[in-house]
Amino acid sequence: MIKINQKQNCSGCSSCVNACPKHCIEMVEDNEGFLYPQVDVSKCIDCGLCERACPIINKVSTEHTPTAYACINKNENIRLQSSSGGVFTIIAENVINNGGVVFGAAFDDKFNLVHIYTNTILGISKFRGSKYLQSKIGDTYNQTKEFLGKGTKVLFSGTPCQISGLLSYIGRPDNNLICMDIICHGVPSPKVFRMYRTKLEKQHCATTRRITFKCKDSSWKNYSISLLFSNNKEYKKVVMQDIFMKGFLQNLYLRPSCYDCKSKSLNRLSDITIGDFWGIENIVPELDDDKGTSLILVNSDKGKTMFNQLRDKMILKQVNCDEAIKYNSSAIESVPINSKRDKFFKNLDSRSDDISELISKYTKISFFKRVYRKMGAILSKEKRKLLK
Repeated sequence: MIKINQKQNCSGCSSCVNACPKHCIEMVEDNEGFLYPQVDVSKCIDCGLCERACPIINKVSTEHTPTAYACINKNENIRLQSSSGGVFTIIAENVINNGGVVFGAAFDDKFNLVHIYTNTILGISKFRGSKYLQSKIGDTYNQTKEFLGKGTKVLFSGTPCQISGLLSYIGRPDNNLICMDIICHGVPSPKVFRMYRTKLEKQHCATTRRITFKCKDSSWKNYSISLLFSNNKEYKKVVMQDIFMKGFLQNLYLRPSCYDCKSKSLNRLSDITIGDFWGIENIVPELDDDKGTSLILVNSDKGKTMFNQLRDKMILKQVNCDEAIKYNSSAIESVPINSKRDKFFKNLDSRSDDISELISKYTKISFFKRVYRKMGAILSKEKRKLLK
């Protein structure tokens, strides 16, 4: 029976839920808004399958040297609709055009972030764009296994911990399964985001129609968060001015496991890793037009084969992996815990009427310093002194 004694040892991947033959485990939200497995002991037969499926209890390691690329989708329209260079769409379209399915994170009609799948090119659009929340996996691991059993090619995209959970659940290699993870800063509390969204809806006297976490129509590096409401009013602020993003990037309300992520590594289990290529202006300036450039890490022979098949759809250049990671440390390092995190959550429910004020109270340190770190900027000694 799965037991969570320390919350930092559960990433919320839902592998145990998918593995349970009696369906006696459900993911339940705690007081911080994060999901954890809860077992109905009256139905449990103590088979141990949930524990065997847990990627943290049964950590798998691998050693390889990833190949790093700076990439841009040649289709400018898709690139502009994407968070960075638009490479995810190229790979997803290839899988669907070959009779496969693609799993990814999308908002449902109530703006909960959930994992779903599509077998159409049109359906891929739901997966495009950054979503700074943890999606609900649901039974998508089971669905993936069913597709693989039929010989269907599957592209499963998600956070590193979700990919670890899927592979631990599947339990064996499958040539038809392509796993793609992202360079992840960490996942913030869905509860905090709900409170933030509710506040904005009250201010605009309307319900949410669309959420865009990374709107880059004016700038990729200085992107905006946008919420469009049912009355056609729009809230839009650049990343350094939005209160939710401020707390997120200062690690104020991330999931406990994100401060000691067991899935971050240069030796990843995924076939391909994708993310924003922060620092591109210092490494491949000719691919930096501030419209978005993807950092791609090819981690396996399977990933290499697929990537090479699609090179003609991209503008790309191979780069030194160590140099790229220097500007994108979230690929291999967990973020430090914010010392004010416990105090923030202790006061969360009592201050639900004004979440912005509460976040502001606990994010008084230099936000610019955090953003520099997020972007992977290498600061001069003079600038470091100014930020102290």
